Amino acid sequence: MPKFAANLSFLFTDQPFPARFQAAAQAGFKGVEYLFPYDWPATEVAGWLTAAGVEQVLFNLHPGDWAAGERGLACLPDRHGDFADSVEQALEYAMLLDCRQVHCMAGLRPAGVAESVLEENYIANLRHAADHLATAGVTVMIEPINSRIDMPGYWLDSVDQAVRLLDKIDRDNVRLQLDLYHVQIIQGDLARTLATQLPRVGHIQIADNPGRHEPGTGEIHYPFLFREMDRLGYAGWVGCEYKPQADTLAGLGWLRAMEVVHVAA
Repeated sequence: MPKFAANLSFLFTDQPFPARFQAAAQAGFKGVEYLFPYDWPATEVAGWLTAAGVEQVLFNLHPGDWAAGERGLACLPDRHGDFADSVEQALEYAMLLDCRQVHCMAGLRPAGVAESVLEENYIANLRHAADHLATAGVTVMIEPINSRIDMPGYWLDSVDQAVRLLDKIDRDNVRLQLDLYHVQIIQGDLARTLATQLPRVGHIQIADNPGRHEPGTGEIHYPFLFREMDRLGYAGWVGCEYKPQADTLAGLGWLRAMEVVHVAA
């Protein structure tokens, strides 16, 4: 059975952020991820991880001014200094949290800027991030996010685009993050995408579609996909980045069913 990590930006949100680590552990999760840790000192976050006995699996580089609508800096011209600062900040947190994976958001497509310029900026920034974070053994994830529903204008919105960029970035510690919810909206064909892209994949995330709720609430047949991950030999984490339809614990029936099947097998 895959290793599931609770995304604390989506799950247990009825509790203050520091309490979510223990809540995830009590629900049976061994790993956690979330969007951004930067509102709290890294030493405090490390203490919450230790007290709960869970592993830090993933977090994102600083995305710029989130409240103002920014969704990453990597493709943006004239933001190289801000991006370099975000890499330095992420390195500090990764070391203190003993986290070996960070996700770098691409950013929204600015008006009037040529595609070639955006790609050039993106490749240069990802190479910088990869080289700097490699000093601490950290891998950088790039993730195609659907621009049709969840993040209109997001620049990296195609699996094929992400694969092509991986080849151009040409760094061993840059890998593909596949959120199967986004991939379903972008192109579908999830099982085949997993099979063809798994050698490039460093992290997987899940939510059902439509609604981005827990597995079993929509059209994606996750029990089959989990078996496919096992068959293909995927050894990484699967981040539960979904919005519970109601209470987080009440919505974990899909996970309990997986555990029963696993034990029976």
